[in-house]
Amino acid sequence: MHIVLSLFYFSYFALVGVYIMFLPNALVGLEYSKSEIGIIYTAAPFMRFLLPFVFKHYIELTHKVYTFALLFTFVGATLFIFSVNNFYLHFIVNLIFGGAMGVVLPFVETISLQRLSKSLYGKIRLWGSVGFIVIALWLGEVNASPLETIYYLSAMALFTFLFGYFVLQFDSNEKSESGVDDKSFSLKKYWAFWSSIFLMQVAFGGFYTFFTIYQEEQGVTTQIISFLWSFGVICEIVMLYFQGRLLEGNLLTILKVATLITAFRWLLLYLYPTSLFLTFLGQSLHAISFALYHTAAITYVFTLYRQKQLAQQFFLGISFGLGGGVGAFISGYLYGEYLFLIESIITLFAFIMLLVHDKRKSQSLSID
Repeated sequence: MHIVLSLFYFSYFALVGVYIMFLPNALVGLEYSKSEIGIIYTAAPFMRFLLPFVFKHYIELTHKVYTFALLFTFVGATLFIFSVNNFYLHFIVNLIFGGAMGVVLPFVETISLQRLSKSLYGKIRLWGSVGFIVIALWLGEVNASPLETIYYLSAMALFTFLFGYFVLQFDSNEKSESGVDDKSFSLKKYWAFWSSIFLMQVAFGGFYTFFTIYQEEQGVTTQIISFLWSFGVICEIVMLYFQGRLLEGNLLTILKVATLITAFRWLLLYLYPTSLFLTFLGQSLHAISFALYHTAAITYVFTLYRQKQLAQQFFLGISFGLGGGVGAFISGYLYGEYLFLIESIITLFAFIMLLVHDKRKSQSLSID
């Protein structure tokens, strides 16, 4: 079981790595405009945002649905080969691809959390970061053409399909939330918190979509850019391995600090775009702005709601889905000298929303 799960995470996040790090640059090579790239990269997050609502009201996530999602992850990646020269067709294929991937990961995560201890889960989950690094270093070295990049995407999707299918045998098919009334689930009660995580990922949208392009325009080679991505993920791995004691503290305080540090990270990219040293320094902050923030956020969401699985679906949908999609869309139009300054300002607003949430929650507790 451990080997299969490790191989799945390795393949899945290698697939994500190709999609985030190298496919945007491939689209530039195919003469897509920055705004068109931004629109294309709203497709997958948009589907991720819609999925929690669909599964809440209309569809049950069964083995059959999961298997179809695995299949369409591979089919969607393969269809990129034929759709990439047509903007509208490519957007539609991205919707299919993004929707399928949005089903696959939560299903496997549920199995992992059911079957593994917390400490072992972290060690298995780290193979996803390893896959991300390996593909970053490899594609950075070979300097693949746009079409070759899509071939790599398809290959990683095929491995994801195969290992993901073998994961099914470990599903206990337990419904731990049976009997919990989904209708009582409310986003409005903690609107300031949800607004904060949304804004945080809006700011990340420009980074994920345009960081590679931004660095190339500063004269940085593809190989060095792959080192930058890999360095950030290495720092992420270190944080994931050692963050246990930090998470025993006040989670909301951790989120506030991580959000402020993220605002500083984007400000560094704006103020010193040509400094490779400070760019590496900024990437080191990925340990806090992604790894620590993400783990603290999902843990904090877990404490807020009785409907644990549904809350996690909405966390992914509102943050990486809606937030990431809006971020990718607007960054395509904002791209230029001030992109990361604007991202820094947006992140500061995310911090303010956390302050509002903290105050409202404290007032609610005092009334109770």
